[in-house]
Amino acid sequence: MGTKIGIFGSGTVAKTLGEGFLKYGYEVKLGTRDTSKLAEWSAKTGIPAGSFPETAAFGEILVLAVKGFAAEKVLEAAGKANLSGKVILDATNPIKEAPPVNGVLQYFTDLNHSLMETLQAGYPDAYFVKAFNSVGSALMVDPDLNGLKPSMFICGNDEAAKKTVTGILDTFGWETEDLGKAEAARAIEPLAILWCIPGFLQNDWVHAFKVLRR
Repeated sequence: MGTKIGIFGSGTVAKTLGEGFLKYGYEVKLGTRDTSKLAEWSAKTGIPAGSFPETAAFGEILVLAVKGFAAEKVLEAAGKANLSGKVILDATNPIKEAPPVNGVLQYFTDLNHSLMETLQAGYPDAYFVKAFNSVGSALMVDPDLNGLKPSMFICGNDEAAKKTVTGILDTFGWETEDLGKAEAARAIEPLAILWCIPGFLQNDWVHAFKVLRR
């Protein structure tokens, strides 16, 4: 079998990434508080579900695909020892439990600190890499954009971890834009606000960012 991927979450993003990893030969498990929520999906896909600690222990690489306000509690439930030494692909955004204003999401962070920095500080022995936070689930795996390969912005403090995530992004059909250390998440996380505006205002949810160079 391929590399083991443990995904925290039971929503659309977690399921989409789980199916993508399975398609490309990875071994996958989804972690959730209530595995019964995933019973039908697991039966259909063959991807098992487990508790957060089980999923954290299973995964050689972990994916955090939960709502931003739940991220710290999920990692705490997973167990610090189970996270130590592992790459954690962080797809979260610090979205408030409040409606958007004229299509603009509200965040519980400010521009001088990101959610990923908080998570990295809480788990210094894990290697967080921000990715998949600024696009919708419909385009996360094999994005079809008229032949153009979209850009995925990543950041993180560990170079080897970012190379691991870049390899995943290559497989999934993305161009990687490495923006440096964890502080760059202060810029990357708000991209989700920008990405969502056309969706909320015009029901346009199938688009992605692209960096162009001379």
